[in-house]
Amino acid sequence: MKICLVEDDLELGKALQSALQDAGQEVVWVRRAGDARRWVETEPFDAVLLDLGLPDGNGIDVLRDLRAAGHTLPILVITARDSLEDRLNGLDRGADDYLVKPFVVTELLARLRAVLRRSTGWSESGEPVWKVKDLVLDDKRMLLTRAGTNVVLSKTEFALLHALMRYPDRVLTRRELESRALPHSEGAALDVHMSHLRQKIGEGYIRTVRGVGYVVDK
Repeated sequence: MKICLVEDDLELGKALQSALQDAGQEVVWVRRAGDARRWVETEPFDAVLLDLGLPDGNGIDVLRDLRAAGHTLPILVITARDSLEDRLNGLDRGADDYLVKPFVVTELLARLRAVLRRSTGWSESGEPVWKVKDLVLDDKRMLLTRAGTNVVLSKTEFALLHALMRYPDRVLTRRELESRALPHSEGAALDVHMSHLRQKIGEGYIRTVRGVGYVVDK
């Protein structure tokens, strides 16, 4: 997962970033509400870990603003505020879960997996699957089906479609796609692979945003 960690406490932020990275997660750590808003607006994340007490604002306001802007990614509140009123307020404003400090990292990871499972779907093997229209992409098995029929993709094509299906309705820039699927490519390589991918899955799934990148519409 790519996680946006919003935590102003220096020691706790360092510890959480290190623990999450040790567990194989990609982490962007910010310490201010304004930075959290900017990062989520410009980068595709799988989940947000959101502290409530921030130096330039209330995390609840960040949560409200992200939901009002249409962001549906899982948001897990991490805070020392443990009253029933605070928990209900966080959940009512759009949090997917609420974890009170102090907590152990294993529980945090389990809760992250749970909110991701609810937001994406889950395969029989216990791994996340990504669904858009009649496309189903199984992460673990590197398997794509369209209307129940297997579609054979190259490794690069799978990586491109995986990136797009993880963030449906969000335009991924050429640079973002190249960094995820074609880190050493040059020139028109992205367009060539995208053309091959479209030929295999058919029209009506991937839309070109001229001058920016590509998007999969739900």
